[in-house]
Order: sequence, then C-alpha cells, then structure tokens
Amino acid sequence: MDSPSRRIGRRSAGLLMYRRRCGTLEVLLVHPGGPLWAGRDLGAWSIPKGEMNDASEDPLDAAKREFAEETGFAPGTQWIGLGEVRQRSGKRVTAWAFEGDADPAALVSNAFEMEWPPRSGQRRAFAEVDRAAWFNLEAARLHIHEAQRVFLERLQAIAK
Repeated sequence: MDSPSRRIGRRSAGLLMYRRRCGTLEVLLVHPGGPLWAGRDLGAWSIPKGEMNDASEDPLDAAKREFAEETGFAPGTQWIGLGEVRQRSGKRVTAWAFEGDADPAALVSNAFEMEWPPRSGQRRAFAEVDRAAWFNLEAARLHIHEAQRVFLERLQAIAK
C-alpha cells in the first residue's frame, strides 16, 4: 500500500517568518540537519516546512505544525499566502508568510533517524533542523533552496 505522502504526491507546506530591522526586510531561514547537509550552505537553507500527512489535511494547518516542530517557535496568527512552487525533485511546496520575531539561538527542532554511517547497520538520531538565522533578502536569495527564491520575491512585493 502507498504511504499517505505517495497518495497525495510529494507536497509540503511551510511558513516564512519575516521582520523589519532598521527599514530592512529580513526572513528567518532554517538549515537542514543531519550529516548529508553538514557541509552545505549556499542553496541549502529553506523555509521551515514539512510534508502534509494526507490529502485531507489543510495545508495551512500542516505549515503551522511543521513550523512549530522544526523551530520550537509559535507560528503567528496572521498569514500572507505566497502560493506554491515545484522543486526540481517534483515536490510541491505551498507557503505563507507572517510577521514575527524569534531568537535563532532558541531553536528547538524535532529529530529523525537514519542509518549512519551508510551500510553500517547503526541508526542515529539527528535534528531535522540544525540552525536558523535571519537574512536580509539579498543574502537570503543566496542561501535559500533555488526553487524557494520565488517566495522571497512574492514577500518583497507584498510587504513593502
């Protein structure tokens, strides 16, 4: 039997927190945890997001759940729709933005398990997100996953 994510296709939902500092728009991005991402920086960061449980799950509810699980931060109360993008892998990501503030040093992420080192038979737990940081839009464009850059453009157009 197919898994729920297979039945609905690979769909994720996420939230992009933003703030204004000294007239500059900044966004909070997260870096994926685990050994496969340890040495990657530019193009590796993302909005906090995760896969939807099933086709009946409300995407915004999934986005709020995933934001809280990956960061430990409250997901805000007023959201701006940023639409959907399709990543090169085929995964579709739907996103919303909200204005807020959080201290990246206070990040608390959920964990996942994987076999590590490969083919060792040993399973280890890793944080799903190993760090978060605030970026101005110029720096965010360099750090965020290529397909998600459009979310930055859409936010910039809306949050002038």
